[in-house]
Amino acid sequence: MMERRRMEAALLVLLLGHLATALEVPLDLPQPPTITHQSPKDYIIDPRENIIIHCEAKGKPHPSFSWTRNGTHYDIDEDPNVNMRPHSGTLVVDISRERAEHYEGVYQCTARNKHGTAVSNNIVIRQSRSPLWSKERIKPIVVQEGVSLVLPCRPPAGLPPPIIFWMDNYFQKLPQSERVSQSLNGDLYFSNVRREDSRNDYICYARFPHTQTIQQKQPITVKVLNLDAINDTMADFYNDTDLFSEAPVDERRPTFLIPTGSSSSKMVLRGRVLEMECIAEGLPTPYTSWTKVSGDFPARRTSFLHYNKTLHIANVSESDAGEYRCTAKNLLGVVHHTIRVTVKAAPYWITGAPRNLVLAPGENGVLTCRASGTPKPSIGWSMNGIPIENSPKDVSRKVEDDTVIFTDVQIGSSAVYQCNISNDYGYLLSNAFVNVLSEPPRVLTPADKVYQVIKNHRALMDCSSFGSPIPKITWFKDSRSSTLDGDPYILHDNGTLEIDVAQARNSGKYTCVARNILGIYENHVSLEVKEPTRILKQPEYKVVQRGRSVVFECKVKHDTSLIPTMTWLKDDGELPDDERLIVDSDSLTISDVTENDAGVYTCIMNTTLDQDSASAELTVVERPEPPTDLELTDQKKRSVQLTWTPGDEHNSPIQKFLIQYEDLLHHRGHWHNLTEVPGTKTTAHLKLSPYVHYTFKVLALNDVGFSRPSIPSRTYKTDPAAPDESPAGVQGYGTEHNNLVISWKPLSGLQSNGPGLRYKVMWRQQRLGSEWTQVNVANNSKFTVSGTPTFVPYELKVQAINDYGDGPEPAVALGYSGEDFPVTAPENVHAAVVSSTKAEVHWDPVPHHLIRGHLKGYKVYYWREHSLHKHHPDHMGKHILTFSGNHSHGMLPGLHPFSLYSFYVKVFNGKGEGPQSPEQQFKTPEGVPGLPTSLVVTNPNLNSLTLEWSPPREHNGHITGYTLKYHTVNNSNELGTEEELALAANETSVTLPNLKYSTRYKFYLNAKTIKGPGPAISQEVVTIVDEAVASRQVDIATQGWFIGLMCAIALLILILLIICFIQRNKGGKYPVKEKEDAHTDPEFQPMKEDDCTFGEYSDNEDHKPLKGSRTPSNGTVKRDDSDDSLVDYGEGGDGQFNEDGSFIGEYSGKSISRDTAEGPENSEAPSPTNAMNSLNSFV
Repeated sequence: MMERRRMEAALLVLLLGHLATALEVPLDLPQPPTITHQSPKDYIIDPRENIIIHCEAKGKPHPSFSWTRNGTHYDIDEDPNVNMRPHSGTLVVDISRERAEHYEGVYQCTARNKHGTAVSNNIVIRQSRSPLWSKERIKPIVVQEGVSLVLPCRPPAGLPPPIIFWMDNYFQKLPQSERVSQSLNGDLYFSNVRREDSRNDYICYARFPHTQTIQQKQPITVKVLNLDAINDTMADFYNDTDLFSEAPVDERRPTFLIPTGSSSSKMVLRGRVLEMECIAEGLPTPYTSWTKVSGDFPARRTSFLHYNKTLHIANVSESDAGEYRCTAKNLLGVVHHTIRVTVKAAPYWITGAPRNLVLAPGENGVLTCRASGTPKPSIGWSMNGIPIENSPKDVSRKVEDDTVIFTDVQIGSSAVYQCNISNDYGYLLSNAFVNVLSEPPRVLTPADKVYQVIKNHRALMDCSSFGSPIPKITWFKDSRSSTLDGDPYILHDNGTLEIDVAQARNSGKYTCVARNILGIYENHVSLEVKEPTRILKQPEYKVVQRGRSVVFECKVKHDTSLIPTMTWLKDDGELPDDERLIVDSDSLTISDVTENDAGVYTCIMNTTLDQDSASAELTVVERPEPPTDLELTDQKKRSVQLTWTPGDEHNSPIQKFLIQYEDLLHHRGHWHNLTEVPGTKTTAHLKLSPYVHYTFKVLALNDVGFSRPSIPSRTYKTDPAAPDESPAGVQGYGTEHNNLVISWKPLSGLQSNGPGLRYKVMWRQQRLGSEWTQVNVANNSKFTVSGTPTFVPYELKVQAINDYGDGPEPAVALGYSGEDFPVTAPENVHAAVVSSTKAEVHWDPVPHHLIRGHLKGYKVYYWREHSLHKHHPDHMGKHILTFSGNHSHGMLPGLHPFSLYSFYVKVFNGKGEGPQSPEQQFKTPEGVPGLPTSLVVTNPNLNSLTLEWSPPREHNGHITGYTLKYHTVNNSNELGTEEELALAANETSVTLPNLKYSTRYKFYLNAKTIKGPGPAISQEVVTIVDEAVASRQVDIATQGWFIGLMCAIALLILILLIICFIQRNKGGKYPVKEKEDAHTDPEFQPMKEDDCTFGEYSDNEDHKPLKGSRTPSNGTVKRDDSDDSLVDYGEGGDGQFNEDGSFIGEYSGKSISRDTAEGPENSEAPSPTNAMNSLNSFV
């Protein structure tokens, strides 16, 4: 039956015509009380301070207040220690004359006016307590090593409960681990004890948060002994010591200290924190883990504390109910414990607390009080603090379980309704009024409010309104042509207009209109859509060496109407106050960078509407610090192990280590590179040489550079030994034809391996049966053998020896004794002509034994005797071509055609050249001739000219003729038709008739032999201009008659100007009538009537005015008080005469008509300079 009634009530709610929403009623309108602030339900007070119990409310008229204490009326006037604040229900209790515990109890505040009554929650006042620990004597605890141990804390009960922690005498927290941990009740658990757990200052502290006091338990002494030590000391501790576990302790499987047994249960309230713990003992120390049997842990609300021994689940919900299993295990076994968790719930809102109703007469409404809880809570309704069943009946009101339905309400039905929902674990009390009003609409949002929003962001424009009935809200923009109720606009129930993605076109003026049956109200707001703030160039990751400067750029674009503010942060904090950091409008500069400057730098550009930020990291690098702690280990005769400790790499990884050594015996003060190792290693196996006093240094290298060298290692001396190697670079050569110089590269001091270094030099001829000759040489790098035959091969050896023996057997080198000049010339020398410019010379190679040295090659000496065209010497010098190596022929390039050449050949070796071969000759054939020596033009006429030339200097054969080519060239350098003319070999000139006058020609002339034409010589010329045409082209500016005519015109103009000036200066002396008569006679008018300009010059109409003269625009012009003068002169424009006849005008590029009523113009005095300037402009 009850369920059916609930369904009917729900349907009735859906059918109601108007579901009122919660409205904020303006305080100038009648309304029941609303409690705005109250103390918490469970109010723990500090007994050292006055008690303040809050109760604030609003209403119209302003409500009055009263209180109950422990369910009965509380008359505050009878208690001198209690005062109520003015215009408030808040109580202030003075505890200076009364103990705070006297005022413990349950308080409730009531606020009422003529429209209704609101009540507060039941406020339970309790005094906080922090009692002292009871004094007790705690006996020392002696325990055998390996057993479990629990140190109890048992703090005194406080309100609220204290926070427990363990510390020592020095207020240092005792270390905790998987083996030692604190339980939720504050006891200290040891899964097994060790000898290091012995101490006499295990102290439990309790901190009471409300009073901020700390209480201390008496220190506990723990002595952990093995079995033998316990037997030796039992007598000492027998009377006053607790003794545990005398039997020997073996390793054991885990067992739980808490909780006990295999299962347990726990209840937790919804929304609270669930904490479960499992602490196990065992040896070795057990490890604890958790599982949920019936599901998974809520990931975001679950944490494991106290080394996994405590399971912590925050904000518990019904889904957290179920079975949880904790498991402890070690090497010897596993133990489990199951905890069954049930979740209860104090009442909580499902759809929120009931909301105030504002209804107009005749309207309908609903108050809903929908909540849940475990167990299911009961619901009770009150009106104005009185149970609703005891309140006056109202036909417009109907109560249906968690809903109160109002239909056709009338003025006078206003009241405050209380909804009380409770179960075993708590209650919810909520006030909601029903206010019956008849009010025209009003908009509560301030008028002309300007909303600013960033482009592409959401824009919200408020139209908070009030009225009864509830007003209907409509929005308009600018012209108000239509309501804003479609895309992109969203109208919310509270009247707010939303634009999900604002654009620039959405800017403008908006009108919000609120309407109900009682009236209409308009409110205007504006929306400005701004451009977003964007960082165009972000700061970049920087790696900088210490001591240098770095610049982070942060270039920003923002809306020009918004004022930007640039802020820089370092590691999300403020920049250090350091003058080295300079902040500009778009950059941050850090000079003289130090390692402390490393970090993440963020630039933030803020405006009043938005911001943008970007970050970059600064890494400060430096050369690494030098390695330290050099040690020599694994010392052997020829090797040693070197180890070191790397220095600080300064944010740049070490790439390699360089190991250097100093030889204190041979090269003191000189350091040499020995080897390199990767930067990941800190040891090196060094190969050493005998007879060296080594000292080592290590340098580290990173991207910045090498570190300073390390402090040198101690000296390591190696023993002497015979040499390990023979001298390199052994060679033999002669400086004279009868000697042999043997040279080598001497060993260094490091290579000598011992004292008394010297060399055994050995040599013999490279032939069968030859014996070795040897000699010992000290402190030298060569030895000379005299009396050797010329250029004979020798076998050579050089062996290193010292006081400790001979070095290894050296390799045999080959050398030669000294060279001498070759004794013979090449034979069978001849030449073969290849072309007119090339010939090939051939010879037979000289036998090797006659060269008497290393063959270097052959040299060909050649020269031109003369040309075959004219039989006299050319006196040309010799040319030499060298052919390196063993050649038998060579090519001679670049020869002259039609010439006679001589040549000979020599062989040469390292000593020099041998004798020359007999001279030979060859002739080159004809070739193409050279360029004609000259080409000149003579006897130019109107349509003909003569060309003369000289033959080529280089005929290169017999000249067979000449070829002449020519063509015209116009002003655009375009070529005309080419003409060609063949000429005889004996001709040196030619006359060309029938040419065009005044035309440019280009000529090309070349000579020919039987081999073909040679290169051409060119020449350009212009034919003579026709005299008749030239006479017609005389410049007119040079003719005498023209010059005379121009002079006459200039003189006439000057006379006219002078007359004009005279007339203006005399204007005041003539009557106006005379001037008018003068103006009417065209025969005597020197100027045009219309514009006073000079007439154009003409040689047949002298009376015609010149072009450019000026005349007055009319005869009657208002007189000016200033002096009359010519203002300016120019072509066009207009001028005026004053009544006295003086001329005024303004220089202008065009004519401007003026009314006769205009005022006088400013003028200048007459100036001959102005007149001449005018004349010059005319001419």
